[in-house]
Amino acid sequence: MTSRLIFSAALVAAMVQSATAQQAVNPPAVAPAPPATALGQGIEVLATPYVWLPWVSSTVRPYNTAISSASTTTDPGTIYDHVTWVPFTGSAEFRDGPYGVLLDYLHVPLKTGVSTRNILFSGATAGLTEDVGTAMFLYRPFVQPDQYVDVGLGVRAWGIAGNIALNRGLLPAFTVSTGLAWADPLIGARYHRELGNGFSATAYGDVGGFGAGAHIDWQVVATIDYTVNSWIELHGGFRSLNFNYGGARADFSANMYGPILSATFRFY
Repeated sequence: MTSRLIFSAALVAAMVQSATAQQAVNPPAVAPAPPATALGQGIEVLATPYVWLPWVSSTVRPYNTAISSASTTTDPGTIYDHVTWVPFTGSAEFRDGPYGVLLDYLHVPLKTGVSTRNILFSGATAGLTEDVGTAMFLYRPFVQPDQYVDVGLGVRAWGIAGNIALNRGLLPAFTVSTGLAWADPLIGARYHRELGNGFSATAYGDVGGFGAGAHIDWQVVATIDYTVNSWIELHGGFRSLNFNYGGARADFSANMYGPILSATFRFY
């Protein structure tokens, strides 16, 4: 009996020693930790100043059919020749994983002289200031290493103010001011595709208004992008921004379209 106990103990000790040695050579596999969710990993900020050189085509259609419609088209050179103060054109995007907020703002003040033939007034000055602000909340439902898609909901606010200042002549000087302001709900989408060698392409579009503000309000932007390094990206392309708005006495339409150049600075 004693010899059997000694033999059994020796056998168990040998098995334990063999298992321990086997674990030292081939340690048990450890299940990999689940990937961390992208949400909450820190806010990414993308600041994008840009230069836009648009043609502006505008049309006024009076509700009174006895009055004919009027249309005009202004080229980029004429627009920037009449800028009176420093314009601002830029956008910013704040991202946290698949969620983002895109902000865009455009402020352009214009002024030009008006001839009065020095009959009742000794000249006049006309001014026009346009402010357009867009806020879009984005969600990224599709993403791969070389492409992604964003969809979003947002709003675009328009402010157009005009004035004419008549200089003193036979009549005293006076100023007349007027303006329009409204906001449009928007739906939008963006597609980005990597092309290789630092190049990529991006297409963005939104549409809105739906009678809540303008009859229709829409925009398209298409660019070819080049990544300089991890925090600078350059863009060149085309932008078109448009609306049709019903005023108290007439319909107003504006189509702004032309080349756009920009640079995106990325911050973490």
